[in-house]
Amino acid sequence: MIPLDSTDWIRFQHAYGSAEDIPALVRRLRDFPDDSDPNAEPWHSLWSALCHQGDVYPASFAALPHIVEALHSAPERATFSYFLLPASIEIARNERDVDIPPELERAYFKALNMLPALAAQTIAAMPPSPELCSSALAASAAASGNIAIAALLTELDPGDIDGMREWILER
Repeated sequence: MIPLDSTDWIRFQHAYGSAEDIPALVRRLRDFPDDSDPNAEPWHSLWSALCHQGDVYPASFAALPHIVEALHSAPERATFSYFLLPASIEIARNERDVDIPPELERAYFKALNMLPALAAQTIAAMPPSPELCSSALAASAAASGNIAIAALLTELDPGDIDGMREWILER
């Protein structure tokens, strides 16, 4: 994992250029900031830079282990973005066939593989909202290579689930 205080971040790119701003944003995740407002920081900037309109970048792969590390520090405090952003990065990586820089692969996949256990810990620790539950399930699916299921879960509006279930049962 690239240390947050490393000068190597300047070498990695995100949607707007150099990733030198990402360590400061990722550090803030240890405080478990609110993500209920789509414009709330640091989530807004992280989403915009790391998974911009379905595109992912070397900085996305460098940042994901730090997002998962923050989640690992207190899974009971997680919000849906701790799962949804990593899931979205992995979905985009697969759908766009993006290569991970070799120096980032090991940490990236190690962190990705931690997500199912963290999802279970998070859901067991609190009654999850529908958004948290679906994002945790999406991250678990993405981590296990079930990209189509992960993508479906990220697109579902939790308010539509009962209607979808009824429609499926009628068939």
